[in-house]
Amino acid sequence: MSHSMKQVSAACERNKDPILAVLRRAFSDAQHVLEIGSGTGQHAVHFAQGLPHLVWHTSDLPDYHPSINEYIDESGAPNLRRPFVLDAGRSDSADELRRALAKNESRSAATGGLINIDAVFTANTIQIMSEDEVAGMFSLLKEILMVGGRFCLYSPLQYNGRHSSPGNSEFDAALRARAPQMGVRDFVWLNGLAEDAGLVLEADHDMPANNRMLEYRRA
Repeated sequence: MSHSMKQVSAACERNKDPILAVLRRAFSDAQHVLEIGSGTGQHAVHFAQGLPHLVWHTSDLPDYHPSINEYIDESGAPNLRRPFVLDAGRSDSADELRRALAKNESRSAATGGLINIDAVFTANTIQIMSEDEVAGMFSLLKEILMVGGRFCLYSPLQYNGRHSSPGNSEFDAALRARAPQMGVRDFVWLNGLAEDAGLVLEADHDMPANNRMLEYRRA
Protein backbone atom coordinates (compact mmCIF):
# COMPACT_ATOMS: atom_id res chain seq x y z
CA MET A 1 0.00 0.00 0.00
CA SER A 2 1.42 3.36 -1.01
CA HIS A 3 1.80 6.04 1.62
CA SER A 4 -0.05 9.28 0.97
CA MET A 5 2.10 12.43 0.91
CA LYS A 6 -0.92 14.71 1.33
CA GLN A 7 -0.74 17.12 4.24
CA VAL A 8 -3.89 18.58 5.75
CA SER A 9 -4.22 22.05 7.25
CA ALA A 10 -7.34 22.62 9.33
CA ALA A 11 -6.94 26.37 8.82
CA CYS A 12 -7.02 25.92 5.04
CA GLU A 13 -10.27 23.99 5.31
CA ARG A 14 -11.81 26.73 7.46
CA ASN A 15 -10.75 29.72 5.39
CA LYS A 16 -10.84 28.43 1.80
CA ASP A 17 -14.46 29.41 1.06
CA PRO A 18 -14.26 32.98 2.50
CA ILE A 19 -11.03 33.52 0.56
CA LEU A 20 -12.53 32.15 -2.66
CA ALA A 21 -15.47 34.55 -2.29
CA VAL A 22 -13.01 37.48 -2.45
CA LEU A 23 -10.90 35.96 -5.24
CA ARG A 24 -13.93 35.37 -7.46
CA ARG A 25 -14.29 39.12 -7.80
CA ALA A 26 -10.66 40.19 -7.52
CA PHE A 27 -9.45 37.63 -10.09
CA SER A 28 -12.51 37.70 -12.35
CA ASP A 29 -10.46 38.89 -15.33
CA ALA A 30 -7.22 37.05 -14.51
CA GLN A 31 -5.63 34.48 -16.78
CA HIS A 32 -2.47 33.38 -14.94
CA VAL A 33 -2.28 33.41 -11.13
CA LEU A 34 0.94 32.79 -9.23
CA GLU A 35 0.48 31.43 -5.70
CA ILE A 36 3.49 32.23 -3.51
CA GLY A 37 3.71 29.53 -0.84
CA SER A 38 1.18 26.87 -1.83
CA GLY A 39 1.76 24.91 1.39
CA THR A 40 -0.23 21.69 1.54
CA GLY A 41 -1.87 22.28 -1.86
CA GLN A 42 -5.42 22.47 -0.47
CA HIS A 43 -5.91 26.11 -1.42
CA ALA A 44 -4.54 25.63 -4.93
CA VAL A 45 -6.97 22.83 -5.74
CA HIS A 46 -9.98 24.58 -4.21
CA PHE A 47 -9.31 27.89 -5.92
CA ALA A 48 -8.42 26.38 -9.31
CA GLN A 49 -11.66 24.39 -9.27
CA GLY A 50 -13.62 27.45 -8.17
CA LEU A 51 -11.99 29.69 -10.80
CA PRO A 52 -11.89 27.49 -13.92
CA HIS A 53 -11.33 30.45 -16.25
CA LEU A 54 -7.72 30.93 -15.08
CA VAL A 55 -4.47 28.96 -14.76
CA TRP A 56 -3.22 28.51 -11.18
CA HIS A 57 0.57 28.24 -10.79
CA THR A 58 1.81 26.74 -7.51
CA SER A 59 5.14 27.35 -5.78
CA ASP A 60 6.81 26.52 -2.47
CA LEU A 61 9.87 24.97 -0.88
CA PRO A 62 10.72 21.43 -2.09
CA ASP A 63 9.47 19.74 1.10
CA TYR A 64 5.92 20.79 0.23
CA HIS A 65 5.97 19.62 -3.39
CA PRO A 66 4.92 15.96 -2.74
CA SER A 67 1.75 17.08 -0.96
CA ILE A 68 0.93 19.73 -3.58
CA ASN A 69 1.50 17.25 -6.42
CA GLU A 70 -0.72 14.62 -4.81
CA TYR A 71 -3.56 17.13 -4.42
CA ILE A 72 -3.10 18.14 -8.06
CA ASP A 73 -3.12 14.51 -9.22
CA GLU A 74 -6.23 13.72 -7.18
CA SER A 75 -8.13 16.77 -8.42
CA GLY A 76 -7.47 16.28 -12.11
CA ALA A 77 -8.01 20.03 -12.56
CA PRO A 78 -6.69 20.99 -16.02
CA ASN A 79 -5.91 24.55 -14.94
CA LEU A 80 -3.47 23.60 -12.14
CA ARG A 81 0.28 23.68 -12.67
CA ARG A 82 3.00 21.73 -10.88
CA PRO A 83 4.89 23.48 -8.06
CA PHE A 84 8.30 25.00 -8.52
CA VAL A 85 10.79 26.43 -6.06
CA LEU A 86 10.49 30.19 -5.66
CA ASP A 87 12.78 32.06 -3.26
CA ALA A 88 11.34 35.56 -3.17
CA GLY A 89 14.36 36.86 -1.29
CA ARG A 90 16.81 36.09 -4.10
CA SER A 91 17.81 38.88 -6.46
CA ASP A 92 17.35 36.58 -9.47
CA SER A 93 13.94 35.28 -8.37
CA ALA A 94 12.14 36.98 -11.27
CA ASP A 95 14.34 35.23 -13.84
CA GLU A 96 13.90 31.90 -12.04
CA LEU A 97 10.14 32.43 -12.04
CA ARG A 98 10.00 33.16 -15.77
CA ARG A 99 11.98 30.01 -16.55
CA ALA A 100 9.76 27.88 -14.31
CA LEU A 101 6.56 29.26 -15.83
CA ALA A 102 7.79 28.66 -19.38
CA LYS A 103 8.77 25.08 -18.45
CA ASN A 104 5.40 24.40 -16.83
CA GLU A 105 3.41 25.69 -19.78
CA SER A 106 5.58 23.83 -22.25
CA ARG A 107 5.04 20.62 -20.26
CA SER A 108 1.28 21.18 -20.19
CA ALA A 109 1.24 21.85 -23.95
CA ALA A 110 -0.82 24.98 -23.26
CA THR A 111 1.60 27.47 -24.76
CA GLY A 112 5.30 27.73 -25.37
CA GLY A 113 5.34 31.50 -25.24
CA LEU A 114 5.80 34.09 -22.55
CA ILE A 115 3.50 33.77 -19.54
CA ASN A 116 2.07 37.04 -18.29
CA ILE A 117 1.23 36.96 -14.58
CA ASP A 118 -1.81 39.15 -14.04
CA ALA A 119 -2.63 37.97 -10.50
CA VAL A 120 -0.67 36.85 -7.43
CA PHE A 121 -1.99 35.26 -4.25
CA THR A 122 -0.31 34.40 -0.97
CA ALA A 123 -1.77 33.19 2.32
CA ASN A 124 -0.14 32.92 5.74
CA THR A 125 3.38 33.32 4.39
CA ILE A 126 4.54 36.77 5.48
CA GLN A 127 4.51 35.92 9.18
CA ILE A 128 7.01 33.07 8.64
CA MET A 129 9.20 35.01 6.18
CA SER A 130 11.89 37.35 7.45
CA GLU A 131 11.34 41.06 6.84
CA ASP A 132 13.99 40.94 4.10
CA GLU A 133 12.13 38.08 2.41
CA VAL A 134 8.83 39.97 2.58
CA ALA A 135 10.53 43.01 1.04
CA GLY A 136 11.97 40.68 -1.61
CA MET A 137 8.50 39.39 -2.43
CA PHE A 138 7.27 42.92 -3.11
CA SER A 139 10.35 43.59 -5.27
CA LEU A 140 9.45 40.45 -7.23
CA LEU A 141 5.89 41.70 -7.69
CA LYS A 142 7.24 44.93 -9.11
CA GLU A 143 9.06 42.91 -11.77
CA ILE A 144 6.55 40.24 -12.71
CA LEU A 145 3.00 41.52 -12.08
CA MET A 146 1.39 43.07 -15.13
CA VAL A 147 0.03 46.61 -15.05
CA GLY A 148 -3.56 46.36 -13.87
CA GLY A 149 -2.86 42.98 -12.27
CA ARG A 150 -4.10 42.08 -8.79
CA PHE A 151 -2.24 40.95 -5.68
CA CYS A 152 -4.19 39.41 -2.79
CA LEU A 153 -2.45 38.81 0.55
CA TYR A 154 -4.16 36.87 3.35
CA SER A 155 -2.71 37.07 6.86
CA PRO A 156 -3.25 38.28 10.41
CA LEU A 157 -1.98 41.86 10.69
CA GLN A 158 -1.11 44.55 13.17
CA TYR A 159 -2.29 48.12 12.65
CA ASN A 160 0.01 50.88 13.92
CA GLY A 161 1.76 48.37 16.14
CA ARG A 162 -1.44 47.06 17.71
CA HIS A 163 -2.80 43.53 17.39
CA SER A 164 -6.42 43.15 16.33
CA SER A 165 -7.13 40.45 18.93
CA PRO A 166 -5.57 38.73 21.96
CA GLY A 167 -5.28 35.58 19.84
CA ASN A 168 -3.17 37.38 17.25
CA SER A 169 -0.95 38.76 20.01
CA GLU A 170 -0.41 35.25 21.37
CA PHE A 171 0.25 33.95 17.86
CA ASP A 172 2.84 36.69 17.29
CA ALA A 173 4.61 35.81 20.55
CA ALA A 174 4.65 32.12 19.63
CA LEU A 175 6.14 32.88 16.21
CA ARG A 176 8.89 35.07 17.63
CA ALA A 177 9.71 32.42 20.25
CA ARG A 178 10.05 29.90 17.44
CA ALA A 179 12.33 32.15 15.37
CA PRO A 180 13.09 35.84 16.01
CA GLN A 181 12.72 36.79 12.34
CA MET A 182 9.08 35.63 12.28
CA GLY A 183 6.06 37.58 13.45
CA VAL A 184 2.70 39.13 12.61
CA ARG A 185 3.46 42.06 10.30
CA ASP A 186 2.21 45.61 10.53
CA PHE A 187 -0.12 46.99 7.85
CA VAL A 188 1.64 50.37 7.67
CA TRP A 189 4.99 48.73 6.91
CA LEU A 190 3.47 46.32 4.38
CA ASN A 191 1.54 49.05 2.63
CA GLY A 192 4.73 51.10 2.30
CA LEU A 193 6.42 48.16 0.57
CA ALA A 194 3.40 47.81 -1.68
CA GLU A 195 3.43 51.48 -2.66
CA ASP A 196 7.14 51.28 -3.45
CA ALA A 197 6.33 48.35 -5.75
CA GLY A 198 3.71 50.38 -7.63
CA LEU A 199 0.72 48.72 -5.96
CA VAL A 200 -2.45 50.59 -5.01
CA LEU A 201 -4.64 49.30 -2.18
CA GLU A 202 -8.12 48.51 -3.54
CA ALA A 203 -9.62 46.90 -0.43
CA ASP A 204 -8.78 45.66 3.07
CA HIS A 205 -11.19 42.79 3.65
CA ASP A 206 -12.20 41.61 7.12
CA MET A 207 -11.81 37.82 7.15
CA PRO A 208 -12.73 35.11 9.68
CA ALA A 209 -10.61 34.43 12.79
CA ASN A 210 -9.17 37.98 12.91
CA ASN A 211 -7.42 37.68 9.54
CA ARG A 212 -7.31 40.24 6.74
CA MET A 213 -7.16 40.11 2.95
CA LEU A 214 -5.32 43.00 1.36
CA GLU A 215 -6.29 43.48 -2.28
CA TYR A 216 -3.88 45.52 -4.45
CA ARG A 217 -3.85 46.61 -8.08
CA ARG A 218 -0.66 47.23 -10.05
CA ALA A 219 -0.80 50.86 -11.14
